[in-house]
Amino acid sequence: MPRILLAALALLLFATPVLAKMPAEKEGCGTQECSACHTLSVEEANKLLSFAGVTVKSVKPAPARGLFEVLFEKAGGIGLVFVDFAKKHLVQGMVIDLQTREPVAAHDKELPKPKQFTGVDPAQIPVQHAFTIGNPKGSKKLYVFTDPDCPYCRKLHVELIKLEKLMPDLAIQIMLYPLRQLHPQAYDKARVVLATKNRKNLDLAFDGKELPKLKGDAGTVAVDAIITFAQDQGINSTPTILLQDGKVYKGQRDAESMQKALN
Repeated sequence: MPRILLAALALLLFATPVLAKMPAEKEGCGTQECSACHTLSVEEANKLLSFAGVTVKSVKPAPARGLFEVLFEKAGGIGLVFVDFAKKHLVQGMVIDLQTREPVAAHDKELPKPKQFTGVDPAQIPVQHAFTIGNPKGSKKLYVFTDPDCPYCRKLHVELIKLEKLMPDLAIQIMLYPLRQLHPQAYDKARVVLATKNRKNLDLAFDGKELPKLKGDAGTVAVDAIITFAQDQGINSTPTILLQDGKVYKGQRDAESMQKALN
């Protein structure tokens, strides 16, 4: 038997018992609090997130290990994002407890408690701030509270484009409602769309494409008005679809099912 194979066999035969007798590791990840080795200061977080135009208010270990939970403020609203321990990746979204199936957050006390949605009178919706697609003078109305960075909203937008072709007498009121806690960059995208009132920009936003830059605070009043209205009504998820009779649908719908509901 070649010497190299004999050496490998000897290593396997004699190394295994030694490894089995090694004492348990006393230092390293999993043996102590993560904060003993991994830290992220508010100052560091502000530098990391400077590209998003947010102000970091607090940093805490996230409920899920390996992440820092970052509480930020932007345009009067607050939200959460996550940064990994290596400080190389930004994570958007929420942490869900698999047992309760409810969101959990280290900053739970600092976050505003959403009002429960009990319905809304369509006549009260601030449609002056909507982006209307379809037929602006249509006799049928559809109101859609939607976020350009929400993956379900993006799928719905494709169906809304189909729906406007299926129903030429329909006015679809797009109410841009960025959920800043989940999608920090959606607010500025909504501002661009409402400030320019350009259909191309609307479709680019929901395609995840780059939008033109705005000067000053253009579009802020319109977006803030929609956010305030939605929060006051307890609309806390996107997409939320309302028919003109006040009936509510949550989540993604296809064009045909929306057409059936409208008819």
